Amino acid sequence: MLGIEGYEPEWHHDADALAAVHRTRFVRLIGRKLRSSWLMWDVAERGWFADGPVILDFGITHVEITHRKFDECAITWDKIDLNVPVDWYEHFDWRPDPIAALRHARGAVLRAVNIIELVTVAEWRPRVLHAVEFLFDGARLAIYNAMDENGIADVPETELPVTNWRRVHVA
Repeated sequence: MLGIEGYEPEWHHDADALAAVHRTRFVRLIGRKLRSSWLMWDVAERGWFADGPVILDFGITHVEITHRKFDECAITWDKIDLNVPVDWYEHFDWRPDPIAALRHARGAVLRAVNIIELVTVAEWRPRVLHAVEFLFDGARLAIYNAMDENGIADVPETELPVTNWRRVHVA
C-alpha cells in the first residue's frame, strides 16, 4: 500500500475493537520515551503526505498509525522499514520529526494511550472513531482522522469539549 513494502494495514472503525486488538502492545510502551517520529514526505511538493502512516519510534518498536475515509484507522507494528525507499511515484521519502507537535513529544515518557471517539446525534453512526491519543509527561499527541488522511495535534486535553468526546482507555 502506498508503495511501502510489507505494509498491509487492517482497518477498524470501532474504538473498543481497535483498543482490544492493540492493548497488549501499547501496555509495553508505557514508561518508554518517544525517540523519534517519521512522516511520509512528498519531495516534489515539499511537504507532508498526510495519507501516509505516522510512525512513532519507541526504541523497542515502531507503531504505525493511518486514518482513511470518514472514520477508519489502522495501527501496525514494525511493518515499515524506513531504510527501504518508498516505491510510489518516485518522489516520496521518510522525514524525521518534521512537525512541531512531533518534536515537542520527542524524548517525553509515555503515560497513557487512548482511542477517542466523536459522539454524534446521528442514529446511523452515534460514535465516530476519531483519534489515537498519546499522553506523555508534559505533552499530548493525537493522530486523528482529518477526513480521509491523517492529522496531528498537540492541543492540551483541557481544551477538548468534554460532551462531544468519548475516550476508550487502551493502556
